[in-house]
Amino acid sequence: MTHDLFRADSYLRECSATVTALTPEGGVVLDRTVFYPLGGGQAGDAGVLLRPDGTALAIADTRKGKDAEGRPTADIVHVPSPGQALGLAVGDAVTARIDWERRHRLMRFHTTTHLLCHIVAQPVNGCSITPDYARLDFHMDGALDKDALTVAIARLVAQDHAVTIGAISDAALDANPQLVKSMSVQPPRGTGTVRTVRVGGACDGDAAQIDLQPCGGTHVARTGEIGAVVVTKIEKKGAMSRRVVLGLGA
Repeated sequence: MTHDLFRADSYLRECSATVTALTPEGGVVLDRTVFYPLGGGQAGDAGVLLRPDGTALAIADTRKGKDAEGRPTADIVHVPSPGQALGLAVGDAVTARIDWERRHRLMRFHTTTHLLCHIVAQPVNGCSITPDYARLDFHMDGALDKDALTVAIARLVAQDHAVTIGAISDAALDANPQLVKSMSVQPPRGTGTVRTVRVGGACDGDAAQIDLQPCGGTHVARTGEIGAVVVTKIEKKGAMSRRVVLGLGA
């Protein structure tokens, strides 16, 4: 089992850790990590693992572990870039260090998608968050205006709303199904509580709640940190699907 430090603090850039397993494919499992694994539409982190001798193992991707039957486990697998000697053994102490600039772009985009859920207010049937762009597919048949959405996002960014991590009980979430914006992915249940992300609301003197939904991803602390994000494209993907593509502005 890997202790996922990023769940409590998206701003952690590195941590000390111990190698607990090496996968047959060459992945590295640690007892704790700041690396976010691919999930919830958000890309996995990249970075380096610093070996005991100070040399670096480049990590190209991070994934959730799976057992022999392909079922998810509590392990997080750090996937090295190809063509490297692994140079690690179980029990080795390492420093796990993410590519911070890449992660911060992911955080900015991810929080923007939550703002977009508020602005469009339609069910989401697809999501992808990468360091270079993000997209949301909305289950709707109406028209969307690219410039109007860009202006609406910029207004919420400028208002500098607080973004806070919380939790909701499984029972409370079941009683409030409208909090789940995604049609295709349900938040994990079974531990009794589900992690939530709130934009605005009764925190930090911020009275207006913009968005609240279950989410396991990484986010900025305030919307003002997002900076310039623009809607670069709107596509009709089907009779009941409109895709909004986001890019970073100048």
